[in-house]
Amino acid sequence: MCEKCAELTRRNFLKGVVVGGTALGLGLYDSRPVQAEATKLKFSTWHPPLSRETKTVWTPMLDEMKKRSGGNLDYNMYAGGALGKAPEHYDIVSKGLSDMGYFTATFTPGRFPLTDVLSLAAWVDGKDLAVDIGNAVYDRILRDEFKDVKVLELNGCIQSYIWTKKPVAKMEDLKGLKLRTPGGHQTNYVKALGAEPVFMPPGDVYMAIETGTIDGIVTCPPVILAFKLHEVAKYGVVTTFGCVSEGMVMNMNTWNKLPEDQKKIVNELGTNPFRASGGLTRSEYPKLIEEITKGGVKMVELQKDEAQRWYGQFQEVTRKWVADLEAKGLPAKKAVAIMNEECEKRNVQVVACPPELKKA
Repeated sequence: MCEKCAELTRRNFLKGVVVGGTALGLGLYDSRPVQAEATKLKFSTWHPPLSRETKTVWTPMLDEMKKRSGGNLDYNMYAGGALGKAPEHYDIVSKGLSDMGYFTATFTPGRFPLTDVLSLAAWVDGKDLAVDIGNAVYDRILRDEFKDVKVLELNGCIQSYIWTKKPVAKMEDLKGLKLRTPGGHQTNYVKALGAEPVFMPPGDVYMAIETGTIDGIVTCPPVILAFKLHEVAKYGVVTTFGCVSEGMVMNMNTWNKLPEDQKKIVNELGTNPFRASGGLTRSEYPKLIEEITKGGVKMVELQKDEAQRWYGQFQEVTRKWVADLEAKGLPAKKAVAIMNEECEKRNVQVVACPPELKKA
């Protein structure tokens, strides 16, 4: 090395020592290890902010994600349809307005045709159980309906009852009654029993029942409490109309950008958020009914023979649904058999499943 080059090298070295030392002295360099990348997720749901879903499931689940990530997986909650109406929630997530959220497939008729199988009338008394069934059916036959999102879980909600202003004890009592339904199988069940189905946003139901615009609603107990419908619908018929097909999804781009450790946390808690949080589980279901009855609602048990009349009508609805989808080239018969199999594994009776469709 020439003498001039060596001198330049020495000068650069000394300059680096002086600058670096000064920076350290001033605290401009941080010797601590680089922290994991932080992520702040937008979570959207149509459930009201004070509903059991938001208070006992979504918020605890998201808080636990934050805790397990050491604060690197944070969130903003958009409850009560803050980012859009209930039927828009799948698109709110798939198009990136929210990173993560809860949607109801039944609110968009025809868009997820096979997924309606999750809402067949069955005796499911906890969302944790509903998710176990829904995830199993998703893995076996429903994946193709959700290619544009990351599905964390799917479920058929929990058994719905009829809630009315006046008592109902037999099919004839329903003739001409206007009942709010969410769509899907429930709409056809209501028609089959002689009542008139009406669709409207959940938030409009209270006033509609109070003013007599409708006579009642078919829905699950958590929705009754979330929207305080037990104040206006004073009778509940103990049967099962199934419920709606719904679930929790994540925007695909958001999912792909998550570090692997954060993906692991999301999967661990999101695969069954109800079991992870302890909210709306099978152990909580009796408490929901107790709260509703304490609110002045009288629960009416159908006679066994009467219940079988209703379920016979439900099975006819299933037969028609299968025939219609099979005519379009969709494997509805197989979907019903899979749903029935996954329910039977968990000692759940699908009352809307005809005997000839129980096995694939």
